[in-house]
Amino acid sequence: MSRHLRGGSPLPGFGLALGFTLLYLGLMVMIPLSTVFLKTATMTWSQFWAAVAGPRALAAYRLSLGASFIAASINVLFGLLVAWVLERYSFPGRRLIDAFVDLPFALPTAVAGIALATVYAKNGWMGRWLDPLGIQVAYTPLGVVVALTFIGLPFVVRTVQPVLADLDPEVEEAAASLGAGRWQTFRRVILPELVPAAVTGFVLAFARALGEYGSVIFIAGNMPMRSEITPLLIMIKLEQYDYAGATAIAMVFLIASFSLLFLINFLAWRRNKRLRAAEGS
Repeated sequence: MSRHLRGGSPLPGFGLALGFTLLYLGLMVMIPLSTVFLKTATMTWSQFWAAVAGPRALAAYRLSLGASFIAASINVLFGLLVAWVLERYSFPGRRLIDAFVDLPFALPTAVAGIALATVYAKNGWMGRWLDPLGIQVAYTPLGVVVALTFIGLPFVVRTVQPVLADLDPEVEEAAASLGAGRWQTFRRVILPELVPAAVTGFVLAFARALGEYGSVIFIAGNMPMRSEITPLLIMIKLEQYDYAGATAIAMVFLIASFSLLFLINFLAWRRNKRLRAAEGS
């Protein structure tokens, strides 16, 4: 018998491993985030309220949260479709399309923003066709949604793909042989398996979109009260040497983002719990 089998796991014991984990998280996450709260604490209540609840800040919150939610929702819908095509069908160029899905991961966000702004400008490849229809993408809130959708798609596709790969097509064939139609098969057999992965992909895309900066500033127009996102407002405060105001806005946005992510995960956990209870009954 080997020494590892006699002595247990070759990894450090629980106490040592937990210590390294807490140390790493403290250095990389907790200490940097704590400075946001410490710097904000130097402000008076009136200064804090003026910084975080002004009309410009509220407009930036609404745009960032709303655009992130819309973009993540779009990505769930079309990300499921892309993942389905890549996993269920074989066709020429499949590997190339699969590689393109990861492009937003590798592409610098500034390059993505410049490319999107060029394509959707009034004289761009897409903009010249949309402008006569009264649809303006570049330098509008719609451009923010487009940019956030672009950078969030891989999170949904790569989260759903492994689940589809493990889902045996014979299960669908069995449902069809028992008389289920395509919609019934999808709703009763496929969708329950995909919902947890889709929710996870939504949360990842939503969280990524909340903090996006580089790809948005080139296509948004950055007009206060209309197309200015919260990360940009924070950068403007820093450029004005208003460090306390920047950290105050960052703290509010951090708490709001964390609360929304916690709520989404809690709702997903409750749904999964009900599904498991229904399957067990």
